Amino acid sequence: MVKVVFAIFFFFALSFSDVIKAQETSIKSDHEMLDLKIKSLLPKRVYQDNKSYIDTILFSKSSYITDSRVDVLKVIRKLKNDGLLELYFDKPSELRLNFHTSDNPLFFVKIMSDTLRNMGYYRYITKESKLDETGFTWSITLKAEYVIDPQILQNELSSNGSGIVDITRVTLKEWTFDIDMRDAYLDVKVLQDEQEIELQRSLYSYWLDVSMIKQLKISSSKRNSWYPYITYFDNSLHLLKVVKVDSRRTKILLNIPQSAKYIKISDIYTLKNIKDTLLLMPIGSR
Repeated sequence: MVKVVFAIFFFFALSFSDVIKAQETSIKSDHEMLDLKIKSLLPKRVYQDNKSYIDTILFSKSSYITDSRVDVLKVIRKLKNDGLLELYFDKPSELRLNFHTSDNPLFFVKIMSDTLRNMGYYRYITKESKLDETGFTWSITLKAEYVIDPQILQNELSSNGSGIVDITRVTLKEWTFDIDMRDAYLDVKVLQDEQEIELQRSLYSYWLDVSMIKQLKISSSKRNSWYPYITYFDNSLHLLKVVKVDSRRTKILLNIPQSAKYIKISDIYTLKNIKDTLLLMPIGSR
């Protein structure tokens, strides 16, 4: 009997020991993971000169670990607020930004270009578009006085159902952003049956969500010289159909394809032909 009790006690002692060791390994892993991320975001000298202070951040590591990964946005906010992370350059310089995702490349570039435009970044050059086993990377360069603010970027991305997963500082003037696009969508007006919409003059093509309607009547102002160029896309921005009318139109009635999610309204030649408004009248619900 004594042997049985001893065996049971020994078994539970080992189990408890294993749990403690697993917890210690997890704590050590989180500590190392957070430390590596902080080290990667800071210049080597800044990290070394402030190591004692950084250790206090590591001490409260649980605040910066979410779902077994580093909450990089929270880390960056902490480092920036404490004056450790400097995002400004001494003078205007060429900044390279790499945007990476494991999702649809076409949809990704559309969302990222819209996001950059909303943030005031219009003039950039695409340096590379690469698709490999890790996903898709879109790399751009632009003249800038500072690194793009991760918090502002995150706020813009969240309006499209996407967000930043990780950030890597390659050099002072090259950064990589990993973006989660699994729940992404275009932040555009959703057309509803008989809800008239007026589109004002724009430098950019008009994007709209047509998933709720069957037809769309478009009336063009008499001041326009509009040559309709209509493109339909599914919810992943795969091209479904193109409608081109090489004659000036003041009215057009469109039958929306069943699988269409988005429509892009433009002009065959130039958007300068649309000097005034386009009036949209959605017809029918689906």
